[in-house]
Amino acid sequence: MSTQHQKLERHSLGFAMAILLVASIGGIVEIAPLFTIENTVEEVDGMRPYTPLELAGRDIYVREGCYACHSQMIRTLRSDIERYGHYSLAAESMYDHPFQWGSKRTGPDLARIGGKYSDAWHVAHLEAPRELVEGSIMPGYAFLSDARLETGHLPASLRALSRAGVPYTDAQIENAEKDAAWQADAEQYYEGELQESYGENVQVRDYDGHPSELTEMDALVAYLQVLGTLADLDSVDYEEINR
Repeated sequence: MSTQHQKLERHSLGFAMAILLVASIGGIVEIAPLFTIENTVEEVDGMRPYTPLELAGRDIYVREGCYACHSQMIRTLRSDIERYGHYSLAAESMYDHPFQWGSKRTGPDLARIGGKYSDAWHVAHLEAPRELVEGSIMPGYAFLSDARLETGHLPASLRALSRAGVPYTDAQIENAEKDAAWQADAEQYYEGELQESYGENVQVRDYDGHPSELTEMDALVAYLQVLGTLADLDSVDYEEINR
């Protein structure tokens, strides 16, 4: 005697509808609770949108496929924390579109790479990885030091991100090209203006060692040096997060 399930399996349309119904119920159970809370991402002091130079560096990071070998998500596992530092918080990626979490670690996780090495180390490592890390399989990116950073697209990039919810102001969008050049100024003449616009944790200096020109290396190093440096982890309310 055929069971009800066996009878259902013989009717493709009915079986498909049953699968759709079960999947819909599961989806509603997972999604519906999100509409009952104000925010799914905890607030952490210090977080801010990327500056135009950092954003340009992030775009280069994505363009060159760096995310394929480097994750930016430190898990809560003891092995991760002991090697890389405090585990990653969702708030640290709140302005990333798309985020760079990932799971593949051909190279080390970069979630807290900012400030760990000097600018000169990053430049040397990007230009000739095996000169600093024996046995590295990372390709070299020496061409970034010779590639002039194109900034004409930055206002449009900031405007697009603002429509996705990143809180860029009209002034920040309008001044994006200028701000990118100012952040790589070796004399730090414009540090005050940038910190007034983006916050006191903006790092202003020549990143690639060539103060006479703004390069893609400037942008990429600026991005790497900000990773993991913004969130004030001491201010995190872990009881609120775990509630």
